[in-house]
Amino acid sequence: MRSDAVHQVLETEIADAAQRLGRRPRVLDVGGGSGVWAVPLAEAGCAVTVVDPSPNALATLQRRAEDAGVADRVTPLQGDTDALAALSPDGGADLVLAHGLLEVVDDVPAAIAALAASTAPGGAVSVLVANRYAAVLARALAGRVGEALRLLNDADGVLEAGSETLQRRFDTDGLQRSLVEGGFTVELVQGQGALSDLVPGSVTDDNPRTADAVAELEQAAATRSPLRDIATRLHAIARKPA
Repeated sequence: MRSDAVHQVLETEIADAAQRLGRRPRVLDVGGGSGVWAVPLAEAGCAVTVVDPSPNALATLQRRAEDAGVADRVTPLQGDTDALAALSPDGGADLVLAHGLLEVVDDVPAAIAALAASTAPGGAVSVLVANRYAAVLARALAGRVGEALRLLNDADGVLEAGSETLQRRFDTDGLQRSLVEGGFTVELVQGQGALSDLVPGSVTDDNPRTADAVAELEQAAATRSPLRDIATRLHAIARKPA
């Protein structure tokens, strides 16, 4: 797996789960279609079930898993959050990924309830969402001040209904509140892209030492407010009671 803050947290989670359970951790990746997260987790030794509504994305996942030599550890299934009860591993998954999911579903509480029902007791859910304040800053810095103001004031952190692919963006408090109301205990909220997304590519291109320094800076900033709270994406790890 890669070395950014999100991947490092997931590496720790699956290592802890393997030690606690004495077997290969079972991962459920909801909406993980093309395998960006699933294949590295399979390479790390997990048995991964990927549920996605897109057959094309699942075909890409299958090819990627075969190329990586982990097709036997990856199970692609077509469906969405409404079908999780039927598609989840028996007894629930030890780790459930919901990356880029909650900002596009129609009903956040219902989606979180489906995630909870698919998580084994004592298991964890990993949620990655778009951050409202990062979108506000990006538009303000680009001179799109009117859009920035609308994003800041809108209850869901989006522009006019239908003008974006996202239905909502989150902030740190809103993400934590949604997970707690869904029955989870939030153990960590960190940022992904707190500072690294602001560093011009020309600074790190062909300069491994600078790239390493940027990665170290990003790692240090990921959990520190207010830097965490303006990251491009917010990442939460939340635990289902045992």
